[in-house]
Amino acid sequence: MRQLVASDYEKSFQPVDGVTVTFRDAGHILGSAQVILDVREGNRKFRYLFSGDVGRGNDEILRDPGPVENVDYLQIESTYAARVHEQRPDADALVGQLVGETLAQKGRIIIPAFSVGRTQQIVYVLHELTCAGRLPKIPIFVDSPLSVNATEIYKKHPECLKNTIRDTLCNNEDPFGMGNLTYIRDVEESKKLNDRKEPMVIISASGMCEGGRIRHHLKNNIGDAKNLILFIGFCAENTLGAQIVAGKSPVNIFGEPYQVRAKVVFLDTYSGHADKNELKQYVQKLSGDLKKIVCIHGEESQCLAHAETLRAMKPKAEVIVPEYMQVVEI
Repeated sequence: MRQLVASDYEKSFQPVDGVTVTFRDAGHILGSAQVILDVREGNRKFRYLFSGDVGRGNDEILRDPGPVENVDYLQIESTYAARVHEQRPDADALVGQLVGETLAQKGRIIIPAFSVGRTQQIVYVLHELTCAGRLPKIPIFVDSPLSVNATEIYKKHPECLKNTIRDTLCNNEDPFGMGNLTYIRDVEESKKLNDRKEPMVIISASGMCEGGRIRHHLKNNIGDAKNLILFIGFCAENTLGAQIVAGKSPVNIFGEPYQVRAKVVFLDTYSGHADKNELKQYVQKLSGDLKKIVCIHGEESQCLAHAETLRAMKPKAEVIVPEYMQVVEI
């Protein structure tokens, strides 16, 4: 950790002679950054932009991705480059409906969520729904030490959040805290959740269900038809989360088969990654004479679709979907 040096957004530095680096907000998760590389080679100068994970924009919590000017070369993510997410207001209403229906039948709501980003997002949504009177004040638990630590960082850095984040909350409350919300670090406190009989919401990591306490909560709740398993983030192929979303039953948890009787719902609306249209908007907001674009960070089908979109948008630029170990010259 002593080798790491933090750098603020828009504060340029030189890691090596001839290269100036500037971080700009990517709007993906707290602290995510686009990397702007201003390179000087003899008499030649150019700007290389690494997009990083691009946020969706219009987020209630995070700022929009910052446009970058005078870009010559672009390396861009493609996670959802061939998909279009659902609209956020519709998803918030659907979450309220799904949670309400589960509570009405005395069930539990289990939400696998990434510790950084998705956990804070769903806590915020549940807070808004409760403030609006669309959900009762039922017990909500965030059961993940990493999620608890990440949320503390969110609270310590309001300068990285939207200025309007408190405007939609009742009584100007802490956006990541309310009276019926409990954050759990201790493993014994986590185990005690299994002894409680009342309806509740449990948010736990990991989002793909490959590790963490969520596997224990799935083991104890996935076999009850009254319960809801609500996925709000990406699940990579062959992960436990992907198997559950795909409707597989039984699924193996800790090496044992468990029948999936709980209701399973997947919402990609809360993804932190820009979709096809949002990636197009991101590129449209860039200025400069783009000479080469490299599509990365996506499954092959997404990268190839992204390349076709970008070729239509930027016909003068060379658009590449690199193969494994391929070297791209700039």
